[in-house]
This record gives sequence, C-alpha cells and structure tokens, in this order.
Amino acid sequence: MRGESSIGPTLNRRSLLRYSALAGAGLLAACGGDATDPLGGSTPDGSEYGTVALQLSWLKNIEFAGEYFADSKGYFQEAGFGSVELIAGGSASTAVEAGLDTGKIWLGLSAPQTTARAVLEGLPAKIVATTYQKNPFAIVSSAAKPIKTPEDMKGRKIGVQDTNQLIFHALLVANGMKPGDVTVVPAQFDPSPLASGEVDGWVSYVTNEPITLTARGFANTHFLFADYNLPLVAETFTVAQSTIDKEREKLKAFLVAEIKGWKDAVADPAASARLAVEVYGKDQQLDLAEQTKAAVAQNDLVTSPDTAANGLLTMTDRLIEQNITALRAAELAITADQLFDLSVLREVYVENPGLKD
Repeated sequence: MRGESSIGPTLNRRSLLRYSALAGAGLLAACGGDATDPLGGSTPDGSEYGTVALQLSWLKNIEFAGEYFADSKGYFQEAGFGSVELIAGGSASTAVEAGLDTGKIWLGLSAPQTTARAVLEGLPAKIVATTYQKNPFAIVSSAAKPIKTPEDMKGRKIGVQDTNQLIFHALLVANGMKPGDVTVVPAQFDPSPLASGEVDGWVSYVTNEPITLTARGFANTHFLFADYNLPLVAETFTVAQSTIDKEREKLKAFLVAEIKGWKDAVADPAASARLAVEVYGKDQQLDLAEQTKAAVAQNDLVTSPDTAANGLLTMTDRLIEQNITALRAAELAITADQLFDLSVLREVYVENPGLKD
C-alpha cells in the first residue's frame, strides 16, 4: 500500500505540489499501448475509441480495484475502447495535471486540492467524478496515548510528510488552531517513528498506516480529517475541458465502465485484493491480508447514503460546496463551476439507470 498519505495526484496522492513542478519525461516513458496517440484519436485496433491513457494517483495497489475490474472483466472493451493503459503514479511520475496539460494522458485520478491549484494557474480542466466520497487522510496515534480529535493534538508531536504540510495546515485552520499549537516533526512515509514513540501522531491514510501498524503489533487509533471540517473527496477523475466539450460520448462510455468496475470492487473486497496483489500490483510485493483489509476499509470511503441514492462516483451539490469550503481552508479560493462538472456523470445515470442497482 501507499506508505504515505498524499492529498494530490502525484507521488503519494497526498501531495500538494504545484502540478507543473513534476512535469517531465517520466510519464512518456511509462505510457504503453498506442504511444503515438495516448488520447485515443485514432483507432488502429478497430475499436470505437481506441487506446487511452489513464494515470493513477499512486502505485498499483488496492486503491484502484475498480479500474482493475473494469480492465480484467472487459468493461472498457465493451464500452468501445481498444484498451485503457493504467499508468502508475508515484514519486517518479509526472503529475496528473501536468500530463493533461501536455496531452500525455487522457484522464487521471487526482484530488481537488491539486486540480484546484492547477486550474487557478490556468489549466483548463475539471473534475467529473470521484471514487472516494471521503478523503482517507487521518491522524493515527498509539491506542495507549490516543489522539482522537484535532484538539487532542495540542502540545503533541505530529509526524508530517513534506508533501502533506499544506493539508495538515488546512486541518489546523479548519479547526481554529494555529501552527504553534502542535510540534510538527518532518517525516517520511514509514510510520516507524510513531511506533517507537518519537512522535505522538502521524499523518496517514486510513486505508494504509493503521492497517500496517496493526499488522506489526502496534495497537493504534485514528481520526479522519473529513470528520473534522475538511470533507474533501479523493481519487477524483480529472479531464481536460476539451474532453468534456469534444469527446462527451467517449467520456460517458468510460465512466460506464468505471462504474461497473467499482460495483464489482465494492461487492468483492477479497477479489479486489487478489487483483492488486497477484496481477496489477504484482511487482509491488503487496501483502494479500493487508490489501484485503484495506479493500474493506476502502468501501466505507467509496460508498455512502448519497451513492446509494445517486450511484457510485457521484457528488451531490452539498458535497461539492463542502469541498469548495474546505479548499478555502487550504488557501485555494476557487468556485464550484471552475473545478467541478458532474453533468456528464448525471447523463450517464439518466441513460443507464440500471447502473444504480
């Protein structure tokens, strides 16, 4: 799993680096399939939409179970794609927003914080759907000395990765706290300093460090940023505005396949873990038991009463506004119309009502 906790789409999805900072040749080298046309403009394979490149927000672990199902069960092909290249993110990868800007990818999995920054810097892009209804960011702590709320962090040492400094600051601001209220300890992504008692709390992903620490025998507890005034979504589907304007049917077909894949992933966490460990993330040497537990935990982020009513990957107007408010706490002043366009996904469900079942 991601031994980190990122907020953005680059390296660990927790990163809030400027989208342009990681632009480079890494993604081009990572792309497979139709290298001459990653946008799928031509279809040498005879399919309706050809090959497209989808960049993941992190390394190929359980976080992308829906994509694995959509690929392995042929949903992308049924939707008209020759293939969908799943490009791993990670510390050596180009940011999703940079890939969209240079045309190296057709779509990417990102986060509101990172996409908002890119849009404010001039990138014509929008979020059209989201996998996680709740951001997995959490503060994990020892069960013996628990930190159950942001207020409990006062006077404590908190391990914060460099790429997560901004989102941690946003958590403090959103809860009326000041940087001086806590002692921030610069950290990497291995939570060993928490287990050894060097720090009292650790910025993490709820689907990651709490599970790996428990596996090591370290009893722990956590609270979610999303439950304390920072209800950001995560694993957001980000596309160029031109895709919405000129390739609407193609985008709808893609989202249909994604919904089918995520329905399967939610229904079968064990199969999700096997796909991550034995097929798509085989080179990551993932632990099957941990990935299965993560898949179960992940379902609580993917599903909600709203998705039960409206369908997977959707966002209500209220949730969108909550995200816009939360972004202000991260010092990103952007409007809903600038960042989100859920109209394509709404059309998908109108045209395919059975996808809600």
